[in-house]
Amino acid sequence: MSEPAPSPDRAVRALADAIGDSRPRSADDAGDDIPVAATVVILRDTADGPQVLLIERPDRGSFAGAWVFPGGKLDAADHREGDAEEDTARRAAVRETVEEVGLVVDAADLVTLSCWDPPPGLKVRIRTWFFVVAAPDGPLTLSPDEAVTAEWVAPAEVLARHGRGELTLYPPTWVTLHHLVHHPDAGSVLDSARLGGTRRFETVARRGSEGPLLLWHGDAEYEEGVDAAASAARHRLEIGALPWRYTEAE
Repeated sequence: MSEPAPSPDRAVRALADAIGDSRPRSADDAGDDIPVAATVVILRDTADGPQVLLIERPDRGSFAGAWVFPGGKLDAADHREGDAEEDTARRAAVRETVEEVGLVVDAADLVTLSCWDPPPGLKVRIRTWFFVVAAPDGPLTLSPDEAVTAEWVAPAEVLARHGRGELTLYPPTWVTLHHLVHHPDAGSVLDSARLGGTRRFETVARRGSEGPLLLWHGDAEYEEGVDAAASAARHRLEIGALPWRYTEAE
């Protein structure tokens, strides 16, 4: 069997450079005062299974050159006094979808999928809410400042292309696509999200033997200083080489 190829992702390079700034997670890091963003996983059904809408970012700014779901940071106009952060993010998700790809989604149809909290200690941290929705009618109209191109594509195909080093994904996008692979249609994804509730990914970054390693609750090595030798529990993403390896096992 051939050895995994080193990852060419600028996402990996950026994370590898930043791991030295990361620190162990504390109780104060959950829900702390950092910028917040929203992103929308838009699904459509085909005869070969569900496809997801991905856009390629311009080769500049945040997520330069990466393939992502439509979305962006919360604006002042998204806020309503007394609303929870999730509700504000939902309004931002609707606005960003219109601005970036021209599709109008109903806030009431958005199902909360996950919330991603980046590793503490990094210079740039943005907490991101992921929502999922069935594709509305209407053509795509891309904002040239936000998207070079867009593609409706099967999640497994995107992951395969990434594994060959053909495109850039960031870990939250990769893991979300990974969880979509075995669903037969958009309805299955939506039902699973409603029943399963919001998944929270409070990330810890470490240096593994092959490069950057991301850990989440449920991994025996999530807490520093804990003797994990007796436990096989894993919830991690190994991103130092292609293809990336995601493990979630008790």
